[in-house]
Amino acid sequence: MARNVFSGGIPTFRPQGPSANVRLALCVALAVFLMVADVRFKLTEPLRKAVATVLFPMQWVMLQPVLLVQGGASYFEDLNKAQAAAVAAEKSAIALTHRANLVETLDHENQRLRQLLNLVPRLKTEGRAAQVVYETADAFNRRVVIDKGEVAGIARGSPVMDEMGVLGQVTRVFPMSAEVTLLTDREQAIPVLNPRTGARAVAYGEPTNAYGGGMELRFMPSNADIQEGDLLTTSGVDGVYAPGLPVARIVKIERRADSPFARVYCEPLAQMFGTQFVMVINPLPEDALPPRPPVETKTQEGPASTPRKGKRG
Repeated sequence: MARNVFSGGIPTFRPQGPSANVRLALCVALAVFLMVADVRFKLTEPLRKAVATVLFPMQWVMLQPVLLVQGGASYFEDLNKAQAAAVAAEKSAIALTHRANLVETLDHENQRLRQLLNLVPRLKTEGRAAQVVYETADAFNRRVVIDKGEVAGIARGSPVMDEMGVLGQVTRVFPMSAEVTLLTDREQAIPVLNPRTGARAVAYGEPTNAYGGGMELRFMPSNADIQEGDLLTTSGVDGVYAPGLPVARIVKIERRADSPFARVYCEPLAQMFGTQFVMVINPLPEDALPPRPPVETKTQEGPASTPRKGKRG
């Protein structure tokens, strides 16, 4: 007689452990706790550095075929185009040589005038070259990653330039790489100076303006002496950027009768997209700027009591 396999009873399919809703609530609570802890205490910063260090060789290997294709395309460039570029480069080199000689003469004159007037000499900072590895895939931020990090002496807050002007600032440093936030990022701001008028202002990143992304001078009075085509340089008042570095050029000014402020759109001089080689400038030393004056504390004193006049006898 065949043995009944269900003689021991019907097996139950009741789920073991907590229910799905309880597990979902626990996962959500754990995720919220980790996000808050990461924002307040930077708990995952070592993990990010470790992951970035491990993934950097893989990123480098995966980029080699792209670099090989780009190199092959540039190698087979048209000969006439290469000759025209060589002629243009020679003309540009002659103009730059003349300009460099003029700048050197003006620099010597500036130093003599500063010595004569007993002024503080201009700050001279050094830097190191780096290569842009890739641009971050984020539609809301404007950032690039370079191939130099803590091992090469890159510090957080260091200004980054290309051959035309200021590109951005180092905002995150890893052992073998660093992240640079461009000037067109909405969270970036840089103090600037108009050399024509000597007026100072603050330029903010505006990646979504009507001119394809750029910068904007905010809180500029409508009657301010600014013109389209004015050059803007770093003012150096923030203690981060050395003074005199080229930043942007004013391209559009909108003065409205219903507002006391004008909208001033600027175009960065640096190449924000497609640049390959940059220069990371060392941050200014702490003693570069004069110390701030001490804050005066006002003591609260009660009303002065007037002496009573005695009665005359």
